[in-house]
Amino acid sequence: MSKTVLVTGGTGLVGKALETIIKEKNANQDIWYFAGSKDGDLTILSDTKALFDKVKPTHVIHLAAMVGGLFHNMNNNLDFLRKNLQINDNVLQTAFEHGCVKVVSCLSTCIFPDKTTYPIDETMVHNGPPHNSNFGYSYAKRLIDVQNRAYFEKNGSIFTSVIPCNIFGPNDNYKPEVSHVIPGMIYRMHQLINEDKDTKEEEKVFSVFGSGKPLRQFIYSIDLAKLMLWVLEEYDQVDPIILSVDESDEVTIAQVAEAIARAFNFKGKIVCDTIKADGQYKKTASNKKLRQLKPDFKFSNFEESINESVKWFIENYEIARK
Repeated sequence: MSKTVLVTGGTGLVGKALETIIKEKNANQDIWYFAGSKDGDLTILSDTKALFDKVKPTHVIHLAAMVGGLFHNMNNNLDFLRKNLQINDNVLQTAFEHGCVKVVSCLSTCIFPDKTTYPIDETMVHNGPPHNSNFGYSYAKRLIDVQNRAYFEKNGSIFTSVIPCNIFGPNDNYKPEVSHVIPGMIYRMHQLINEDKDTKEEEKVFSVFGSGKPLRQFIYSIDLAKLMLWVLEEYDQVDPIILSVDESDEVTIAQVAEAIARAFNFKGKIVCDTIKADGQYKKTASNKKLRQLKPDFKFSNFEESINESVKWFIENYEIARK
């Protein structure tokens, strides 16, 4: 049976990856609508209802959110809390009123408790406060899981959520004040290489924000898009599911910088600016549940994915969000 799928936040990193995968699959029977800011302000209920009235979705992939990197979160926790609470409540309630068969919302591993044991898994989301640097965003995202359970308990609605590790890939947001670590580094290294042509590249210095020691798992946006389609089509639990690379694929921020430098063929020096904050040291996630349900999924090679991401940015510099 054909679906009409509304993707909120559909013009961003994950939305563009989903659009790429949909085109490759040639899913002609289904109708996909990738909504962006031009389609309305989802913090406003009337705008949200107007979007749903227009698209008439049977399914929703909910990606829309106020997002940002470490320093943007640290300085704007109230805004992250209020705006994301408004967006999530408007989208979920309107989806329910329209009789949507399924809603898949996108959370983040930053919602997990700051003080915890590792690896973290789906049962540990509400076991304690998140890291103080981004508590506004984290609590707003946690409440999607709470709402999903409440909709199921009262109405039997199959509203669920995925918890990806750090996402990167083409069509990312490279704006210095809001970007996450990988697009932020890509943008700054591109600027460093292309500014001051009189200075030899071997003499240029790229600064990594913080000690470079924190550990992170990164998932390529194309891989996440494939897994989100699987969740939409086959995963029927209300409980969230972590979509993450394996624990063994965890890398340090310094290693990320080195991979980006290789992708740019950067000849200069990399240093760590320890004056800047590191944020949470680690948030290692277990993908055991995913591996049990989809054991044969193969994640993209990290180095190759970084190369593709850098190549996309260079080739699309004029139109990239920066």
